[in-house]
Amino acid sequence: MGEPTEIQQNGGRMPDGATRAAQTRTAALRERAREQRRSPARPRIWFELALIGISYWVYSLVRNAVPEQESVAQKHAGWIWDLEHSLGIAVERSVNHAVDSVGWLITGMNYYYATLHFVVTIGVLVWLYRWHPGRYGAVRTVLFVTTAIALVGFYFFPLAPPRLMTDGGFIDTVKTHGTWGSMASGPATHVSNQFAAMPSMHIGWSTWCGLTIFFLARRTWVRVLGLLYPVATLVVIVATANHFWMDAVGGLLCLLVGFLAARWLYHSWVYRLPQVPAREEKPAEPVTVPEQWSEPAVTTVRR
Repeated sequence: MGEPTEIQQNGGRMPDGATRAAQTRTAALRERAREQRRSPARPRIWFELALIGISYWVYSLVRNAVPEQESVAQKHAGWIWDLEHSLGIAVERSVNHAVDSVGWLITGMNYYYATLHFVVTIGVLVWLYRWHPGRYGAVRTVLFVTTAIALVGFYFFPLAPPRLMTDGGFIDTVKTHGTWGSMASGPATHVSNQFAAMPSMHIGWSTWCGLTIFFLARRTWVRVLGLLYPVATLVVIVATANHFWMDAVGGLLCLLVGFLAARWLYHSWVYRLPQVPAREEKPAEPVTVPEQWSEPAVTTVRR
């Protein structure tokens, strides 16, 4: 029989050199993963466009595929309304009727509800991609996780919005003023789930936009507008009878989970990540001085 090989001599283990090489590769992969968390790479524009498009398609598909259980949704609306009465915050109907009496104001709110939810969110994503590429992936992850959790709420807790409550006494401002602005009124009712109201993604998305603008914008007035945006959205969703206060609370809870998920994934709060990926930072330019400054000084000695 031949002499035992080096692997047999080591009890079936790999030679020390191979073991060290494997450990080195593993350590390199771990360090690369840690570096990617500390400073995420710039996302590719084609990938982001495809990701956003596919994600929104899936979101719409799942949201609208949820069975419209009207009786259950009406029962849940009754629970929410009773809970708010017990907490002393059931003022949605009063706000709805008060704002409805001002025609130009409620019409503007209807269009606000229909448009800014998408326009501002897309605008913030574009701004992040252009000016904060190092933070874009992490902040976008917060939005995606928030929306994914909302889909679970739509499925397991169908809820009739105030305007669709049986004997709720709310005014459907879109129908009353002949404007468009709600997927729960008019022809849109055939392509959108009318009872996907809990949690409110108008609040989840607008708060995400507001916090992103507040923490990353440089001008004070822009930061203030960022904070005012979710506040204005809250007034709009209540005045137009599209949501209860508690729907807004649900949206904020979903957003909180989104931030925590991104914190776990990137090992840092998303707004603390570097603005530009470390690998893209330009090296400091060398300081140049006039040539004569580098020549040795000449001293003269008096004789």
